Formats: sequence, C-alpha cells, structure tokens
Amino acid sequence: MKSPKMLTTLLVLGALVALSQAPPAATPRTGPGVQATNDAKYPDLIKTCKVPPPAQGARGGGGKGGPPKGGPPAAAAPKDVTAIPGVIAAGQTWKEIWQVDGNNADGIIATKDGGILLAQNDNSQVVKLDKNGKMSVAYKDLNTSGSVAMSNKGGALFVVNRGLNQTVEQLEPKRKMLANRFNDDPLDCLGGGVLNDITADSNGGVYFTKGVVFHADSKGNVTRYGENINTNGIILAPDEKHLYVTNGTALVAFDVQKDGSLTNQHEFAKFEGGGGGDGSTFDAAGRLYVTSTPGVQVFSPDGKNLGVIPVPRPVISVTISGADHKTLYAVSRDNALNKDWIIGIQLLAQGPKGRGK
Repeated sequence: MKSPKMLTTLLVLGALVALSQAPPAATPRTGPGVQATNDAKYPDLIKTCKVPPPAQGARGGGGKGGPPKGGPPAAAAPKDVTAIPGVIAAGQTWKEIWQVDGNNADGIIATKDGGILLAQNDNSQVVKLDKNGKMSVAYKDLNTSGSVAMSNKGGALFVVNRGLNQTVEQLEPKRKMLANRFNDDPLDCLGGGVLNDITADSNGGVYFTKGVVFHADSKGNVTRYGENINTNGIILAPDEKHLYVTNGTALVAFDVQKDGSLTNQHEFAKFEGGGGGDGSTFDAAGRLYVTSTPGVQVFSPDGKNLGVIPVPRPVISVTISGADHKTLYAVSRDNALNKDWIIGIQLLAQGPKGRGK
C-alpha cells in the first residue's frame, strides 16, 4: 500500500503532466486583420462612446457586415444555366480564376483595363487581378480592408476598413482618411457590426452600410439614413439618381437628391429563394445583378426579376470586367475550408463604361 505522501506526489506529478499536455489558451486577437467586433480591445473602445451602440450580437464575423460570408459549399451541383435574354446564353459555366486562403476576397470592382480590384480582410490590403488572373498588390498597410468602390468622376477610389477604429479611406487620387466619426463618436459606436459595403458618388463622397445606410460627403461629414432595415450590399444607379441596398428578402431603393441626401425609402424588388441579398453590380443596359441565396439574381431597371444565374457555391460580391468587359466575376467563400475563390462566367451583356459599383 502506497503511503499518503507518495500518493500526494503522484497526484501532483499527474496534474503537471496533464497541464503540459493541455492546449495553450487562445491568445486574444487584436490589430489589423481582425474585425473590430472580434478585437480584444473592442470593449474598451466602446466604453469611450458618448452614445453606446445598441445591445446586440456581433455581426460580420466572417466577412461582410452580415452573417459569416458564403457558408458551406452547395450540397449539390448547381442547376444548368438557362438563358436570360440579353444577359447570358444557356449552358454557360463558371470557371475558377483564382483562389486564396483566409478571408481575403471581398467587395470586388472592375478596372478599366479588364482587371478587378478586391479587398483582403486578413491581409489588410487591396490586390488586383489582371484580365489574365495574375495577382499583384495594389494597396497595403490597411486596417482589415473589406470593400472597395470607385467614382465615375476622376476615378476616386475608396475602401472600408473593418479593424478597430473603423474608417472609410480614400486610396486615389490621394491617400487619406475620409471618415472615421459620427456625431463625435468613433464609427465603431454606431453598432450594426462592422463597416460593410460601399459605393462612391461623383462628388467625392461615399454611401456605406453598417446596419442602416450612411453618407459621407467629400469633407467626411457623415449622415444616417434608413428606417426599419438591416442592410448589407449597396450600390448607386449609373445616373446616381437612386441608391439600392439589400435588406434580407428585398432590395430597397432611395431617391438621391442633388446634395447627396436620401429620400423616399421604398421596396424596389423581392429576391427569389429566401433572399440573402449581398453584393451587386450594373451592366451597360442598367440591369442590376445581385448575389443571393440561389445565385446571382438579375433585375431590369424597373425592378422586374429577369432570372437567376446559378452558382457552384454561395457568392457574396460581383462585378463585370474581363478583356471584352463581358465576364461576370464573383467572390465565393467556403468557411469550413477558410478559402475564397474568384470565379467567372461569360455574359452576353457588357459591363458599364463608368463605375459598376
């Protein structure tokens, strides 16, 4: 029979061995590459808010400011692509253009030379894919970049930064911070998760989503719009007379006034297949393409649902570019694999001459 002293020694040794084999405690995450609501320093920042954000669960943990982007791959092969007159021919197939590990593709826009720009959340940079799918870094040292937008006039380029102390940053023609406060509080204090999507106007300002809709003018003054909505994607019409935002099962529109203010909030269209509207783009004929649960939904300029382009896995962001400006590009995400893809499909329609977002 072992003595009490020996038993005590064995118990202590066993406990030490168990501790040495236990997985290390997770290190609190902070800094660029971490969305603000997931940052270990977020609670301390929120304590400084003059107007605290509404109590709610953090949104945008996986990508854009809604639920984690993309979700698992589709359980079954997508339906065959059926013809949408003037938009796409029957039988077209998606091709994989590029893939990347991590949450590193979002908020894509077309470039004039047939390439695309995309924001990288984890890498905190904006990269370019040329018309042949070759990647290069366009802008670096950002703060958890999430979505990009370009204006029609002067080619001003903007990005939303989703890291702690969230900002809207101008990248071109001169790199500078455009907006980081609302009513003398950090944008983090607004609630609604992280800065989500963005679209640029021709007056040096932008509209962005963060639960509702906000407009930052060329001087960085931020105004709030929208009632009883939970926004995700956002886009200005080509003539900039209307603004569209996704709102669950519907697409909501606003009238845009000359000073950039928004009026007449109303429902523009309903999504098929359960909604889930996200990123969007226009073609040269003014048709609107919106990612959603069943694929890319196409709407006429007056809100008629023209059809759905099915996808191999869920998609979150779209633009039209390519050598002939007739390739529809989309960002696809698989959270389980923690990977993003850029995929493309040939259209009959052509992308707009100006900005598509």
